[in-house]
Amino acid sequence: MKYLGMDLETLNSKGAIRTAKEICQQPDVWQKVWLSIYQNQSDISQFLNSAMLDSGQIILTGAGTSAFIGLSLSGIFFRNTKIATKAVSTTGLLSHPKDYLSRDTPLLMISFARSGNSPESVAAVSLADELCDTCFHLIITCNAEGALARYGNGESNNKYVFTLPEEANDESLAMTSSYTGMLLAGILIAEITSIASNKTMVDTLAHYGRKVINYYFNDFRIISEKNFKRAVFLGSGPLSGTATESHLKVQELTDGKIICKDDSFLGFRHGPKAVIDETTLVVYIFSNDGYVLKYERDMVTSMKKGNSPLLEIGIMEKDMPDVSLDYSFSFSDNGMSLREDFLAVCSVVPAQLLAFFKSLQLGLQPDTPSVTGAISRVVEGFPIYDLKK
Repeated sequence: MKYLGMDLETLNSKGAIRTAKEICQQPDVWQKVWLSIYQNQSDISQFLNSAMLDSGQIILTGAGTSAFIGLSLSGIFFRNTKIATKAVSTTGLLSHPKDYLSRDTPLLMISFARSGNSPESVAAVSLADELCDTCFHLIITCNAEGALARYGNGESNNKYVFTLPEEANDESLAMTSSYTGMLLAGILIAEITSIASNKTMVDTLAHYGRKVINYYFNDFRIISEKNFKRAVFLGSGPLSGTATESHLKVQELTDGKIICKDDSFLGFRHGPKAVIDETTLVVYIFSNDGYVLKYERDMVTSMKKGNSPLLEIGIMEKDMPDVSLDYSFSFSDNGMSLREDFLAVCSVVPAQLLAFFKSLQLGLQPDTPSVTGAISRVVEGFPIYDLKK
């Protein structure tokens, strides 16, 4: 048995076995997520119909990596519900709740959490209940026994908990299958009335994921050996969350030795482009929407002006032979295609592979890359203060 070209003994000796397995299991997890939502379609629909009837806004929330899921989902929830939707981290809600929560605005809060045991997780939903007269909670988590899943201690018409398959509860420090699994769950739940027809989308998504993992992993090992010290990830729309998660993944697994940044293609022009130098890796996470691609192609062309990066890498659904890059990785075979929202799920896998191999190249252990222990799988407890005191 091998994962990412490495046998179990080698992976164990390098402290990398959990991360490697969790990266590789993702396509299977995605198909299991679809099946679970399909089997629970009736209950999910009933909850959402009740929540949508009364809600005046939707907040997508989570801490750390889980917060980035909302960046990719705000569009699909708004398009399908026509309810104002925003992504707000639990950390933002905890410190400034009144900037987002209003007593007279009914709320659907959709919370994402791997363990559900981070201090902010329960505090954020509790604040929402305190500050909103009407509040519905959809909790999407990888841990049925976590504090967030058990919030409220009992049945409630205002709460629904969807738990991902057990293996999605990643054991390594960095979230991989937990992130993509919860992101996919959010997409499928936003389109719950289309869950049956979306099986084709999920099967194609799984095919894309397996292609990256099985056929491109060695390319990312080779790239990881290049002497880059910075990495920039660009993505727009639903791929903005993908870019944000990609930047964190590389930074986490390299213990901060590689400094990373994310931005949109258009946003990068306005000052952030100044970070580019000869030690910078630039990763373009391309949309598959023709209108969006016009702007993204222009950004690649504009990179020829000013400082040149060490390498330019393109992540794309279909080959773009007219775009000149150092490396191009495409997902599609035989005319297969995904909608842009689903593309956000598989487009983070390349960054996971790059982060994994760069971590090893730097002599770190991907399962526990933080040498000082400054970051951990679950954030340690800290005081939660009463808003009224």
